[in-house]
Amino acid sequence: MHEYTSITRVWGLTCPGFPEEVSRARRWTRDILRGSPLAEDAELIVSELSANAILHTASGLMSGSFHLALAVSSQVIALSVTDDGGTGTAPKIEHQERDAEHGRGLGMVSAIAHRVVVHDSDAGHTVTAELYRDVRAGGHPC
Repeated sequence: MHEYTSITRVWGLTCPGFPEEVSRARRWTRDILRGSPLAEDAELIVSELSANAILHTASGLMSGSFHLALAVSSQVIALSVTDDGGTGTAPKIEHQERDAEHGRGLGMVSAIAHRVVVHDSDAGHTVTAELYRDVRAGGHPC
């Protein structure tokens, strides 16, 4: 392959901030990744990140929305969810006690993904989770 040629494919989807849109985001992810051994993990991650955007940010308000990006290459699947912001704090990975009822979502995402990055901007937050396709034995954080 030529050094300037890329076979990375990128998809994007914008959803209104309604709870039923989480299932649409899951279905969209599943359809794109059909046949991939990482499809179920990606679907779970998108579900959690989309739900967080709706529940914890301005994305869940009447005129709000959340935005998904899915990049697929031969080495990695990168899933990003961008919310509309409107909160005083950024999403953060917390490891809660076993009986905690809230605050476990990003911890679960970080346990499934090989890498999780949170970017803040004036317009909102973007959480990106990466799933590596070829992980050597012992390379997964779980």
